[in-house]
Amino acid sequence: MALIEVRHVSKVFGPAPKKALALVREGMGKDELLARTRNVLALDDVTLSVERGETFVVMGLSGSGKSTLIRHLNRLIDPTEGEIRIDGVDVLGLPNRGLETFRREKTAMVFQRFGLLPHRTVIDNVAYGLEIRGVAKAERRTRAAAWVSTVGLAGYEDRYPAELSGGMQQRVGLARALCTDAEILLMDEAFSALDPLIRSQMQDELMALQGRLRKTIVFITHDLDEALRLGDRIAILKDGRLSQVGTPAEILLHPADSYVRAFVKDVNRARVLTVDAVMKPPPLRLTDETLEEALAAMQRRGAEIGYVVGDQGYRGIVTRDAVSAALRNHAAPNVAAIAVDSPSIGSGVSIAEALPATLASTFPVAVVDADGALAGIISADRVGEVLAPFEAREAAE
Repeated sequence: MALIEVRHVSKVFGPAPKKALALVREGMGKDELLARTRNVLALDDVTLSVERGETFVVMGLSGSGKSTLIRHLNRLIDPTEGEIRIDGVDVLGLPNRGLETFRREKTAMVFQRFGLLPHRTVIDNVAYGLEIRGVAKAERRTRAAAWVSTVGLAGYEDRYPAELSGGMQQRVGLARALCTDAEILLMDEAFSALDPLIRSQMQDELMALQGRLRKTIVFITHDLDEALRLGDRIAILKDGRLSQVGTPAEILLHPADSYVRAFVKDVNRARVLTVDAVMKPPPLRLTDETLEEALAAMQRRGAEIGYVVGDQGYRGIVTRDAVSAALRNHAAPNVAAIAVDSPSIGSGVSIAEALPATLASTFPVAVVDADGALAGIISADRVGEVLAPFEAREAAE
């Protein structure tokens, strides 16, 4: 079961939200609704789920409803219609005391404009959530100091926010959210107020932390590059409606509609996509088969090449001609003995980095994971398919 479930959530701001939503259900658009009723349609029948431990990015232009959506998750905003469940709990049904506990212990929020308390030092800002919970001063300062160090601000514990740069202030905000050990981090345009270089550094910092902590992160952004870099999955909103949810590869390679296609058409897919997102299964895996068994398998599968694997991972390739020749000459006891070392590519490598190897190789190049195991293959033809303009790909399909 997903950790966060949003089901048919709609939100209307204005004097008569229920009546306005009824008009929307009858077909009235957002602009007409505002002109005729002074009600604003912020979210329209949004359904999505967020898995435990994933970084889920919600993106869209200003007015798309993304910030409204994230504020529903900790009930800073209640929906006009719909249901929200977190870890199986009906969040909308929580009484006031239960909601307070939920906000303190289950979620933490990082804001665009830092949201630091100016009269408190760095360490006291970071420890603030623990203070609200009633954690003893010595313990909360110890835990806060550890997180201050984790985000690279050791030595700044007694400084005030006004003495820090924007990037440093945002690190304090991130440390404050992490210090409570909440399972869910809600990050609303958390890096958008930063200069580009600092923003990139904070993205690196977040990805490194997430690699260790595996928190569930809901990250709001209007920047597609940021979404593609950070997100395990991405939801794209337009005028309060959900256009598409998918992995970065799915969004880039299979945009659901013209709006998403316009968003992604200028993205450098070669630099954004990694080979594991577009690789294919190898046509034939071989291990310690005899030459007779290997040749029979290649003939049965119609494979001209086999990828040899063993206990130590990927070993190399054999061709059908090489197996036949070795069999005629009684040259080897099994197929592993005649495997030819060939180039391989790490699964996290970008297509741009992999391109020279794929172009230089006669055969599809092996893609190996961090343990050296064969994960798939990628060829120059496959790279060409992925990088072709949408129009050319759609014509081919």
